[in-house]
Amino acid sequence: MAKRAFDRIMRGVDSARAFAAGTAGRAGCRVHVPRRVNVRAIRRNLGLSQHEFSARFGISLHTLRKWEQRGRSPEGPARAYLRVIERNPRAVDEALRGAP
Repeated sequence: MAKRAFDRIMRGVDSARAFAAGTAGRAGCRVHVPRRVNVRAIRRNLGLSQHEFSARFGISLHTLRKWEQRGRSPEGPARAYLRVIERNPRAVDEALRGAP
């Protein structure tokens, strides 16, 4: 019993090392997309008005307002996008800059 548990732990450690080294295959990797996103807090932390945030990140002003007023919640892909905006807005700017 203890040997099997040890082997499972070591496989996890090996997977973590491979992921950290950038050699892990993506098939076994999972991402964390939060269930709830505080859109207003993200926008305010960036020091942007609703109009500025909407224009900068390509989110309709109407949708942004609904999210902030909790009339609607962002769905999975939007939550992931907002998480990237929160963590690395410059990466989003670079990715969107010059987009057709």
